[in-house]
Amino acid sequence: MTQIPLLNLIADFADDVRNPAMMWQIGAIIVSITLGWGLARGLRAAFVRHGLAPAAARFGMESFMRVLTPLSIAALLAGAKFWLGKSQHVHLLSVALPLCSSLALIRCGFYLLRKVFARHGQVGAAIITFEKIFALLVWLAVALYITGLWPDLFEYLEDTTLPLGKNKVAIATILQAIVSVAVLLMLALWAGAALEERLMKVQGLHSSLRVVIARMGRAVLILVSVLLSLSLVGIDLTVLSVFGGALGVGLGLGLQKIASNYVSGFIILLDRSLSIGDMITVDKYSGRVTHINTRYTVLQGLDGVESIVPNEMFVSGAVQNSSLSNRNLWLATQVSVAYDSDLDQVLELLVAAASSIERVAAEPAPSATLQRFGADGLDLQVGFWINDPENGRGGVTSDVNRAIWRALKANNISLPYPQREVRIIGTPRAGAGPLGGEAGS
Repeated sequence: MTQIPLLNLIADFADDVRNPAMMWQIGAIIVSITLGWGLARGLRAAFVRHGLAPAAARFGMESFMRVLTPLSIAALLAGAKFWLGKSQHVHLLSVALPLCSSLALIRCGFYLLRKVFARHGQVGAAIITFEKIFALLVWLAVALYITGLWPDLFEYLEDTTLPLGKNKVAIATILQAIVSVAVLLMLALWAGAALEERLMKVQGLHSSLRVVIARMGRAVLILVSVLLSLSLVGIDLTVLSVFGGALGVGLGLGLQKIASNYVSGFIILLDRSLSIGDMITVDKYSGRVTHINTRYTVLQGLDGVESIVPNEMFVSGAVQNSSLSNRNLWLATQVSVAYDSDLDQVLELLVAAASSIERVAAEPAPSATLQRFGADGLDLQVGFWINDPENGRGGVTSDVNRAIWRALKANNISLPYPQREVRIIGTPRAGAGPLGGEAGS
């Protein structure tokens, strides 16, 4: 791309404005934008109309439409510049063509990066946002380069310095560091997302260990990218010592709980005391573990309510885990029968009723025992095991109770209810009052 001096560009534009042929360039730009946008829309509609949408999504054609629009516009502008350049000046097209071409190159580069590293999820949204910001900056840089203002602006930024600790750093160097940090940081995030995606598919590793490796890998990639980008622009890393000291003081004074939760998160993941899907109870919170993050863990209760519990509570307090070494959980329900019932028959009926429920485990088998001789009847207990505690306890207990009720009713076994007899000792004398005194006295 040839740099055009600013004064000559302004003079050429002034001549083009007074020239009626200027309308041909404006019309060419409008027609190129309209046709390029329509071409991309028509191609997308053709994929949908011919039933090729799933295949297009599989090969990334849906996101490639964002590349096709500026690419087709740039191609049409190039053709218009070629044909109009034979008969008139095309300075306006000379400005519009590189700007549109730069947009096409930016979108094409980000399209390839998305296909390689981050294809879905939150990272994809972050990439699109970063792409828009980066495209705007590139457009500004191209415009400054075309108008000839880039060398003067860069020289001014090089001569202007800011004090940073004991050193002075030029504004141009700081801006270069920001750009390099942003680019390498995005690459580190993409690489971290790709690493996590690969690790989650490895079945030979424990789920907690896979999460630990993915989180530590991402943290290392981010740290290396920041240090490498600062070194590439020539910034002495010793100037960051003041920030490191301030960060250490902040962690020691105001961020104790946050640091403790982060350290506790890595401890939980490393010692494998919790895993995704475990049913746990800690303090007043209970539910199934759905997410284990570096700062907190998410528990989803049986009522659907999610609790965000700091990781420090899992390390410093007692935790009940229903599925740490195995997923079997023992439950029990009580029932009373009349004293005139056949005890052996009733115990067999209770075991059969519990065994008929689908969630009740066949091994170990349910059992029924005589607990005590109650005041109103024989108190019995039915114990059984389940191997899916994440589905809750109340539902399976209710199913077992209903099966017991049906079995006892079918065999005419009565369930006692409290009965009390009131006996009056002694016979009051004739004519005695309510309290034993003489009537009428």
